Amino acid sequence: MALNDVEHCDVHHCHSNIVLKVHRKLPSEDELYDLAELFKVFGDSTRIKILFALFESEMCVCDIAESLEMTQSAISHQLKILKQSKLVGNRREGKQVVYFLADDHVRTIIDQGLNHIEE
Repeated sequence: MALNDVEHCDVHHCHSNIVLKVHRKLPSEDELYDLAELFKVFGDSTRIKILFALFESEMCVCDIAESLEMTQSAISHQLKILKQSKLVGNRREGKQVVYFLADDHVRTIIDQGLNHIEE
């Protein structure tokens, strides 16, 4: 879309009441930055696949790698990012580390995204 194709006002008139309302509702810069960083995590299809796998069951790296037909190294790298973003958690069970969804918000975010693209 060319710049000239963008619709804009023919006159400059600021609606102060609307601007003030929006300004009051905007999250802080730190919150906006954190939100943008969270959405970047969802920008990788491998990470999305891992989350879908974890929707079905808690799993160790070996099981995730086998399920997604990927290397354990590739899965571990993506799990680190998902864990840093607080989307997955883990616990040690003997010699294995089991990964799980951090909370139900993760599923909600993915479900909302799917609903949006299916419209």
